[in-house]
Amino acid sequence: MSGATLAAARDETGERSLGLATCTALVIGNMVGSGFFIAPAALARFGTTALIGWAVMSVGAISLGVVFARLARIAPATGGPYAYTRMGFGRFAGFLIAWGYWISIWASLPAIAAALVGYLRALVPALAGHTLVGIAIGLGSMWGVALLNLRGVKEAGIFQAVTTYAKLIPFVSIALLGLFWVDWHSFETINPSGKPFLGALAATAPLTMFAFLGIESATVPAGDVIDPRRTIPRATVVGTLISALIYILGTAVVMGVIPRETLMHSSAPFADAARLMWGGWAGTVIALAAIVSSLGALNGWTLMLAQVPMAAARDGAMPPVFGHLSRRGVPARGLLISVSLSTLLALLSTSGTSAFVAFYELIVNLSTDAAMVPYVFCSLVEAILWVNRRPVSRALRIGPFMPVGIVAFVFSMGTIYGAGAEAGMWSLILILLAGPVWVFLRDGSSVPGETPSGGNPN
Repeated sequence: MSGATLAAARDETGERSLGLATCTALVIGNMVGSGFFIAPAALARFGTTALIGWAVMSVGAISLGVVFARLARIAPATGGPYAYTRMGFGRFAGFLIAWGYWISIWASLPAIAAALVGYLRALVPALAGHTLVGIAIGLGSMWGVALLNLRGVKEAGIFQAVTTYAKLIPFVSIALLGLFWVDWHSFETINPSGKPFLGALAATAPLTMFAFLGIESATVPAGDVIDPRRTIPRATVVGTLISALIYILGTAVVMGVIPRETLMHSSAPFADAARLMWGGWAGTVIALAAIVSSLGALNGWTLMLAQVPMAAARDGAMPPVFGHLSRRGVPARGLLISVSLSTLLALLSTSGTSAFVAFYELIVNLSTDAAMVPYVFCSLVEAILWVNRRPVSRALRIGPFMPVGIVAFVFSMGTIYGAGAEAGMWSLILILLAGPVWVFLRDGSSVPGETPSGGNPN
């Protein structure tokens, strides 16, 4: 990756500003967000199978975390999955992955905003009957965070750290103290969904994996990370382990406190569980924490929404508008385009609690399916380096880590299968729309004729 690309994510002073605490906050903040707060309601129909799904996906997520930690040591460059895929598979594969990864990010913002609105309704029940007000609040949260990111990477990083560490205490409290209120008889029915067990387990995959999206968060703004070869792997593994533990225990508590039929129609399951265990004040605290957390998740994903297409654009793998930097060193034009697409998707939201959960599941499946394609490619990058006998493969002893890459690959493919045909169709259509863009880039002067430093011309 070129030196210009590495510098692109830095703040206007040119100094690296993201350390271990902030990078770990970015990982946890992007993962422990809406995908976790709404998941118990979306998973309620699967009963105990949902908890098994969390455990299985935790293994896959940790394997993916190790994969990204290893790749961060090999190539600590801005762009995350795009940079790694380009290194292993070449320019065109890197372009498709950048495009698909970009889609998965802007498609996830409406789901995060929907979770924020759902918990706000728990605080202000009168909002439940005002669909347009809810949509306006969701859109306002997305655009407010986007305006914050337009100020610069450093400001976004500070906001990320504050929102992440502020939310951990109440949710860790539910995950641990809430175990004393769990009715363990609630888990006697393993699979009430009516589907075969393996089919039900596969169906939980996109809903649980959506909560793990963000494993690679610390790798994306690598050009702005202090000592990236050490900081990024540590932040990735530590953040993933902490998040997995919170997911499993937190979901078990909510499913063990709220009856399944009630939970299936909840738009704020953690707040409802806290209210049943400790009273109204606890539900209010959890709802506030979820709102703050959702803002943090919006901020983290918006930061990545700017960085990924910027890194690709500077290599000629995305339209040049995404690489144009403002005076603050932010790809403002590309960010505004991306958030506009998120806005159009959010406007598809419908009213009613059941419709809320259905809308959430649709966006989750689409976003997860689009994100898994980059994960599949990244799982194979080290194997490509090893097969091609690249010098780095011998220096880092890639061979012993191959089984981890295989596990990550299998889990990513399984999640794509579990997302279902509808999500697969829409994500495929959106990714194939990249074809004309690639033709334009290859035909225009925006694609350099030579290979950027460290790239692969094939």
